[in-house]
Amino acid sequence: MLQERIEPAWIDAFEAVLRRCALQPGDTVAILGETQSRPVLMELGRLAAARLGAQVFTLTLPSAFSRSEPVTRSTGACPAIDQSGPVIAALAACSLVLDCTVEGLMHAPELPVILQGNGLTQPRIVYVSNEHPEALCRLLPDEATEARVKAHVKRLRGARSMRVTSAAGTDLAISLQGAVAGGNWGSTTRPGTLTHWPGGLVLAFPAAGSVNGTLVLAEGDVNLTFKRYIERPIVLSIENDHVTRIEGRGVDAELLRSYFAAWDRLDAPGGQGATTPGPAYAVSHVGYGLNEAARWDSMALYDKRDFNGTELRAFAGNFLYSTGANETAGRYTRGHFDWPLRDCTVALDGDVVVDAGKVIA
Repeated sequence: MLQERIEPAWIDAFEAVLRRCALQPGDTVAILGETQSRPVLMELGRLAAARLGAQVFTLTLPSAFSRSEPVTRSTGACPAIDQSGPVIAALAACSLVLDCTVEGLMHAPELPVILQGNGLTQPRIVYVSNEHPEALCRLLPDEATEARVKAHVKRLRGARSMRVTSAAGTDLAISLQGAVAGGNWGSTTRPGTLTHWPGGLVLAFPAAGSVNGTLVLAEGDVNLTFKRYIERPIVLSIENDHVTRIEGRGVDAELLRSYFAAWDRLDAPGGQGATTPGPAYAVSHVGYGLNEAARWDSMALYDKRDFNGTELRAFAGNFLYSTGANETAGRYTRGHFDWPLRDCTVALDGDVVVDAGKVIA
């Protein structure tokens, strides 16, 4: 296990990201955390912001726990703020928020109000993924990744359809009409925006009724919610956005069925005894990775507690399929899966952008 202590190279990495986010002397920076945050990340952020002459304060909130839900991961929606007015006001008044919460604010209900600012200041937010600092240091944002992501965001937003196929049997038809599409390269200079570090991917949140076909989780693909490489293939039938059938033998498929079923008992309009699958079975977002520094094999080299998996969402050429909450489609759930798949071919309006796991320049 890697040790979590302050290292000069890690302060340098945080300082580099803050510089790329145009932090200036005298800017106000909030280091936002919760009681279950990784303490070293908050301290590295504080030291780096102080180096640059910013006015820094730390805000640590109690982590929220639920006895009525299964274990939740990868939701992108930290519940710790809990609509607290003073907390929202404090964050909205900052120049920059360094988000060190466990799940981040990306899909938190308070995010839009925070990003609006207070009329005098409009913050930008950098979510520091809950990784060990060693991984963050390896995956600093750079000009090449930013340019690549911006180019693919333009292509994704201009497309009407996405087709995903693979030799393993994946064949998905995805309508992008009405989808919300964007990308992330790990830094931001524009007020009222959020980024996450590490970055390097593009995503679309499809409108309701947009995804149909077959998704095959093949050997070596990744279940990031469970932090496992798939060892035996799983075939998912996707109808009208929802996983309607899970075929496969072995523990990978059994874990998938068990976790989906746990959320189906809790969520509406699914719920116990329902005849249609609930929102946990539905598509959240689809996209592909563009970060050439990120590695598919990195998960094998970390203990689970040291690893959050953003690197595997971003490694160049992966197709990322996720289930769970999708505001564009009007579906809400805290159940969530992220599956980075290798060796897929992704086409936008018939033009191949990823060919068997290789990004087309």
